[in-house]
Amino acid sequence: MEQKPARVRILDAAHELMLTAGLARATTKEIARAAGCSEAALYKYFDSKEELFVRVLAERLPRLGPLLGSLAAEPGQGTLEDNLTEIARQAALFYEQSFPIAASLYAEPKLKQRHFDALRGLGSGPHRPIRDLDAYLRAEQAAGRIRADADTFAAASLLLGACAQRAFAYDATDTGERPPVDEFATRLARTLLGGISAPPDSA
Repeated sequence: MEQKPARVRILDAAHELMLTAGLARATTKEIARAAGCSEAALYKYFDSKEELFVRVLAERLPRLGPLLGSLAAEPGQGTLEDNLTEIARQAALFYEQSFPIAASLYAEPKLKQRHFDALRGLGSGPHRPIRDLDAYLRAEQAAGRIRADADTFAAASLLLGACAQRAFAYDATDTGERPPVDEFATRLARTLLGGISAPPDSA
């Protein structure tokens, strides 16, 4: 059986270790060992663990960023309800899978600060989805499908905040089960639209 390319093996190993050990404890040395390569080889493909983390989020988790970018680039496509439902679905899955990876950082404030400083240098960070969803909603506002007086930043924060909350809020329940993602996304999108969508005859 042909071996996967080194970059793919490194991403696979990083994803697995970050999920099981947490981002704070998944070292580049351990990732390289799990990928079957040297640490020097890892640095041929990724400049830092932070860059590797960003690539894991982009290439191994639900594609929230590309979805938001494509919608913002072409507002008016599809229905607002369908678009927001899909955004909510992808966001819920993204946070569900990324929360266990990043949670360990919050137990080590100095490491968290260093990590976030590096992410800002890479143009990434937890604020990006809110910013990108706000950009999409503003584009739809300009197209007349969202009320002119609607607060798009607040709407983006509400939708993504609810999706992030779903990732960990149910761990303490008897079953630990989260609300089913499709039903959750549909209800969230419809509720949000009730507050921001323009009347049909104003678009």
